[in-house]
Amino acid sequence: MEGKTITHKAQPLGNYPHVRRVGDFIYVSGTSSRRKDNTHVGAVEGEDGIWQLDIEAQTHAVIENIGELLQSVGADLSNVVDIVTFLVDMKDFKGYNKVYGTFFNSKTGPTRTTVAVHQLPHPNLLIEIKAIAYLPVS
Repeated sequence: MEGKTITHKAQPLGNYPHVRRVGDFIYVSGTSSRRKDNTHVGAVEGEDGIWQLDIEAQTHAVIENIGELLQSVGADLSNVVDIVTFLVDMKDFKGYNKVYGTFFNSKTGPTRTTVAVHQLPHPNLLIEIKAIAYLPVS
């Protein structure tokens, strides 16, 4: 039941692992579009100093990050059975949902809960997702 931190990914901001297997279940900590160098996919600073934030780019990066974390323990996105998504603003739901639908579908994809939150750990983040996957121990 040991947790695993992936060294080539952005490191957790607290004392927790990226991913943890407990029996047949794999739990992925809340994941964002943060890169190892602490920049964020989908956040570009304009010449005027104003940040342009892109929910579609961030959603894509978050789901890909979750896929890589799952691969580190022998699973992949097809093993995901439940997702909880945190959006800073529900106005981003449409863009998030559009990208989400390129990874998952209603017949074989995970159950999902999406909630609005006041803020995430960095002002350039629009989205964070946590996931639970199922992969029987061989």
